[in-house]
Amino acid sequence: MFQCPICEQNTNIPVGGASVLPQNLHLGFEVEVAGYMSKMTSNSDVACDQCAEGSSDPAVVFCCACHHFLCAFCLEHHKRNRIWSKHKIVGLDQEGARQLHTTMKPRDHYCSQPNHEDNDWIFYCETCSLPVCRDCTTVTHKSHSVKEISTVAKTHQMEISGALEDAKEVVTKLTGAIDENNRMIEQVEISKRNAFLAINQAFETLQQTLEERKKTLLSELEAISLSKTTALTLQKEQFEKMVGDIGHYTDMASQILQTHTDHEIVALGGLIPTELQATLKRVQTISLTPNQHSNISVSVKTDDLVRQLSKLGEIIVFFPSPSSCTWMSTSVARVGTTYHVKVQSKTSKGEEYPHGGVEVKGEMRSKTHNGAVVYGEVEDHRDGTYTITLTPQTAGPHQLLITMDGEHVHNSPNDLDVRPKRDYHTLCNAQQVIQCYSPLCVAIHDNGDIYVGSGDHCIYVFDQAGQLKNTIGSRGSGDGQFSYPFGISIKGEVLYVADSGNCRVQKLTSSGKFLHTFGQQGSGQGQFNCPVAVIIDSNNKLIVSDYCNHRIQIFNENGGWLLTIDGNVSGNHSFQFPWGLALDPQGNIHVAAEHSNIIKVFSKEGVYVRMYGDPNGPIGLAIDDEGYSLVSEVSGHCLSIYDPEGNKIHTVGNLKNPHGTALDPRDGSVFIANYGANTVLKYCVNI
Repeated sequence: MFQCPICEQNTNIPVGGASVLPQNLHLGFEVEVAGYMSKMTSNSDVACDQCAEGSSDPAVVFCCACHHFLCAFCLEHHKRNRIWSKHKIVGLDQEGARQLHTTMKPRDHYCSQPNHEDNDWIFYCETCSLPVCRDCTTVTHKSHSVKEISTVAKTHQMEISGALEDAKEVVTKLTGAIDENNRMIEQVEISKRNAFLAINQAFETLQQTLEERKKTLLSELEAISLSKTTALTLQKEQFEKMVGDIGHYTDMASQILQTHTDHEIVALGGLIPTELQATLKRVQTISLTPNQHSNISVSVKTDDLVRQLSKLGEIIVFFPSPSSCTWMSTSVARVGTTYHVKVQSKTSKGEEYPHGGVEVKGEMRSKTHNGAVVYGEVEDHRDGTYTITLTPQTAGPHQLLITMDGEHVHNSPNDLDVRPKRDYHTLCNAQQVIQCYSPLCVAIHDNGDIYVGSGDHCIYVFDQAGQLKNTIGSRGSGDGQFSYPFGISIKGEVLYVADSGNCRVQKLTSSGKFLHTFGQQGSGQGQFNCPVAVIIDSNNKLIVSDYCNHRIQIFNENGGWLLTIDGNVSGNHSFQFPWGLALDPQGNIHVAAEHSNIIKVFSKEGVYVRMYGDPNGPIGLAIDDEGYSLVSEVSGHCLSIYDPEGNKIHTVGNLKNPHGTALDPRDGSVFIANYGANTVLKYCVNI
């Protein structure tokens, strides 16, 4: 085994010895040049390569083309030759040696096969991986794959150039990785410093809290001790006074008995016994037991605290994992309308990462329009969440791409449908009129079928052409029967009906098969007094207008009560006789309060947000994916349209007591239950 002088890798000597190893012709040339330069700069004479052996004339120059040292005589012969006279000649000195390295070219390589010594290597045998001469191609390598050596060299040059480009690309990536590592090292130091400060602050706070608690306990101890001592001292002083009073009267009594005459004793009468007896009786009425016990103890249960303190704090090493991160947005955007994406960074364990500082990027890329790209603006909330804002410029299919530190987050890229901006000002004349008796409400299936709740106490189903294809239910109070189905909502293949006259909500299949019912007449939780509308949110929660109870109730998909938004209050939160319901793109609940002539907006938690509009008897309510509200006014005989800020932008008149309104989820067409005219109207929106 030996070390290669080029790549410095250890390699085994093959069978046949080192002579069978591939030749490095360039290295051989460099060694040859070095040998010539050594002779040229030495102080010894150099023999002429052209003279016969035994000649004593030393060389005086070197021919860079012939690779020969020449004496003065041979030099003259060289100059006289028509071909050789053009060769580069250098002197045998330092300057000549310097020129040698820049002017000398590798000599032609000759074939090593017998009788081929004068033939250049001008071909390459790919079968044997050997350079060969012309004669070799007709003998030894006759049936092999042979190419001109210049062609093979160009191929290798291209491979080497490609390898160089690949190397540059890899080095660029490695350099970027090194820079990222350096940045990460700096971030580690910053994180360490922040953690150090947090630890010190936490334990300083803990020490301060313990010290304050110690002072409080000592202060309480001093107060209790003083209170006990004061009470015992007062009691002791009372006892001492009684002892003094008794001693005073007993001394007087003893003196009287010893020194007073009978007349003097009689004169004093019973004064002394009376006073003494009174004092003794006072002693009998009080407790002679100390009014305070001496025990003062303290309960400082330190065992659990010490155990907790011994494990207090934890150095957490985690970072956001792009593949675990989540994001939220709608699947539809509008041209020229801002589109928001909420990103939540998470660790690889799925835990929320509570810090900012991660590089988050978002872009919309059109699948048409030559792949036009819209780059988003990113807001870092510094709590692990980010908001990306984009404004699409072209309609059509797009891809939404979200990356974190250069890697795609979960479900990225994702398809996004960018639709043209709607123009509600074009709503004038109905494009379709469907005859239907007393239409109360309308809902559109994903397949285009039109569901209409009717005063006939049933639900009619029309196809897109307006032809009746099914009738669901009949008048009654049994399962699947209705009494004024004022509100309907359909999601997938499930139909919910606000069965107003029966004070309940029914759940059916889209074809009319009964599944479930909940609610009964009353004002308690889960009870109704004329429910008139029902809608379904993105979490399959049911939101119901409880008309005569002046409230909105929210249920799970099986009818379990969750929340009540009560309108029977004062202030902005109040409303009377709520009818139409709709959800805006943010998930807020819009309530059309018929008698209040206002639209109230509440969060999904039931918190008042705002109000807008001045409709005349609002009943029907629908909101598109841009936040535009469409309100049917039963007393105003019109449909009013409000922008997302609550400004009225258009009115469609010539209606007759319009009730429910709905939007086609496919193209945004507007449907109105024109109750007073026994028709359902369809308006197409220009986009």
